[in-house]
Amino acid sequence: MTKKLLFQLDTDTVPSVFDVVVGYDGGADRITGYGNVTPDNVGALVDGTIYTRGGSEKKSTAIFVGGGSMAAGEAVFEAVKKRFFGPFRVSIMLDSNGSNTTAAAGVALVQKAAGSLQGKKAVVLAGTGPVGMRSAALLAQEGATVVLCGRSLDKAQAAADSINKRFNVQISAAATPDAASRAAIVKGQNLVFSAGAIGLELLAEADWKDEASIEFIADYNAQPPLGFGGIDAMDKGKERHGKKVFGALGIGGLKLKLHRACVGQLFDSAEKVFDAEEIYALAKTMA
Repeated sequence: MTKKLLFQLDTDTVPSVFDVVVGYDGGADRITGYGNVTPDNVGALVDGTIYTRGGSEKKSTAIFVGGGSMAAGEAVFEAVKKRFFGPFRVSIMLDSNGSNTTAAAGVALVQKAAGSLQGKKAVVLAGTGPVGMRSAALLAQEGATVVLCGRSLDKAQAAADSINKRFNVQISAAATPDAASRAAIVKGQNLVFSAGAIGLELLAEADWKDEASIEFIADYNAQPPLGFGGIDAMDKGKERHGKKVFGALGIGGLKLKLHRACVGQLFDSAEKVFDAEEIYALAKTMA
């Protein structure tokens, strides 16, 4: 039987152990990881995947692009796809820093609970990282009016500009350098997402619990202190103060199932492409 081979092309120095474990759980028979992958050195790696198998065996080879930087991952992802031509291609997935699968899971769960996000007002706190940027993009594609926040306006605006260009949406940016500015910006919002770093509470419970406009909150930080005060990482649609709350572990269950499902589907054909849109479409069917 032809082995299912997954080649993990990581933009970081050391390929992600997390991605290796989930790759095996997703159905790969063998995973080979490469670190420090760039658009300049990826060509030979891609050639090794597309010229070695033919016919029905080709679908048993696939590529996963990961690493801590979404910008670096996107550059490698595009370089890989440019190497393909005609039948000389294999299935490929992009999930730098787990951003596509995590954001897809978070937004899909909120979208399911809400029924529709069209016309909703959304804010993504600490949104300049990969997960925050992908969440903002997916919320905007669902019809929400999105504000992406960061400590500096320049960085937040650069992230918003990048999203708007990549996804053809209109996200605005805001500077929220302190607790007071974060408390102020969530007023009047319907959806509040937190995508901050570990160990930083972005919004105290007192700053969201009595805000009548807020319908849903979602936090991607699983380690205390959580991004939102007054929630639990295990929350999955739990009602708190009249809002439906999703904690990081509540989101994480779907994220892991989604990641595994995507890996498994890479081996269904030699032509699968899993980026944000494709991963989110699958997440909505699984939420």
